[in-house]
Amino acid sequence: MPIRKNLAANLRRLVSGHASVAAVCRGLNMNRSQFERYLQGKSVPNRATARLICDYFRIEEDELYRAPDVAAPGHPALPPLHQKLYENMVQGPSPAIAGGTYFTYFSVPDRPDLLMRSVTFVRREAELVTFRRVTRWAEGHRQDGARAPGWHYGVAISRLNWIYFAGINRRQTGEPSIVAVQWAPFSEPVLVGNAFILTAVGPVCVPVIMRQQVGRISLRQALQMSRVVSLDDPGVDQLVVSLVRER
Repeated sequence: MPIRKNLAANLRRLVSGHASVAAVCRGLNMNRSQFERYLQGKSVPNRATARLICDYFRIEEDELYRAPDVAAPGHPALPPLHQKLYENMVQGPSPAIAGGTYFTYFSVPDRPDLLMRSVTFVRREAELVTFRRVTRWAEGHRQDGARAPGWHYGVAISRLNWIYFAGINRRQTGEPSIVAVQWAPFSEPVLVGNAFILTAVGPVCVPVIMRQQVGRISLRQALQMSRVVSLDDPGVDQLVVSLVRER
């Protein structure tokens, strides 16, 4: 089957799980006629657009072009110990967190005036909660030490009223990451805790704050907001700024 037909069939399947084609186009911040050309197999997106589509549907790029009747490569049966570890990790209770887009603010080591604002996409499938966290550096802040970009995938689990986001960076060094947060006792919903991140001098533990994006925001806008920000930036969530300065 030609690549355009594969793309069209896969996109139709992916879109069927959403409210409408129009809703998908709004989420992608993409022109409807452009997206329809992909749906009808008349055109193939360029690399940047393909990545945008894959990010939106939370799939790998090869899944976008794979023949629909070809199943994804299966995973061999895990050895007993690995299987037990996996079962222990994903067993209940399910974390008390809704699916959606969350901005995740990390303190920058040795720079109390800065925050790294990453974007975390949380997805619920019944009791299983998975996430993807994207971290990018804006120009001019690369000297501050933390490795970037980050593209962490993993699972969220709940233990003793803490929510743990455990994942692996699919970019660069492939290091594991862990973020442990809990709901703070405030009138506005906010998650606070600590995270282990990789810097130029090795892994360090830093404070972290997570806030869900409640208004409509496109994937592209969310990714553009993933960057280093100053505490003095009026565009930064003021509750986050207040919590950081109180620590």
